[in-house]
Amino acid sequence: MKDKLIVALDIPDFSAAKKLVDELGSEVSFYKIGLELMMSGEYFSLLKWLKSKGKKIFADLKLYDISETVARAVQNLAQYEIDLLTIHTANRETMEKAAQNKGKIQIIGVTILTNFDTKDLNEMGFDPSVSLEELINKKTALALSSGLDGVVASGLEAKNLRQNFGNDFLIVSPGIRAQAIANDDQKRVCDVKTSLTNGSSHLVVGRPITRATNPRTAAAQFNKLIHEALNNSFAS
Repeated sequence: MKDKLIVALDIPDFSAAKKLVDELGSEVSFYKIGLELMMSGEYFSLLKWLKSKGKKIFADLKLYDISETVARAVQNLAQYEIDLLTIHTANRETMEKAAQNKGKIQIIGVTILTNFDTKDLNEMGFDPSVSLEELINKKTALALSSGLDGVVASGLEAKNLRQNFGNDFLIVSPGIRAQAIANDDQKRVCDVKTSLTNGSSHLVVGRPITRATNPRTAAAQFNKLIHEALNNSFAS
């Protein structure tokens, strides 16, 4: 059940990440490492260290390029013990080639970043007559038919995705909160119970744990909320 929680190591360097992982201990078994740590130059050292500690790894790299470049990047990453990898939901060819070269990695497609809203999408040139929900559905349909293992989507959207596409794929939901955060940079946040009830497979939590006064206690609280939500779901 603890695999449901993925803690985002959005931390600037290897030593700080190691300190936090050691502090969280057995409360957390799954970690997201993204672009911030990639730019530190110690990404793969951290990846190997996490694996030596028996942890699962979500490489949140959001790959986006022409199909051959993405395919070769995924092929290179497949030599490492990565459990999850993100790519953007680009065109079919790019996602199909990524899927063909993934090895044992599960690849999930980024639909719409959780710090984007309709206003942002309109400014980016998306058709304003297409709703956020419709766009996410279109991207999910393309990702799944291209061979990806699932999508990244807000817990708010998970229910709609399950209703439209079933249960046989991953929905990894960032922007998970136990309560509101001041000056939150995520626009489509969701609480643990709603996200899991709606059908999210994994919940990504960053600052509510990593910046807590006691991160281990905060992680334990999220695990408790997950346990309660799942037990209530099974009971119903």
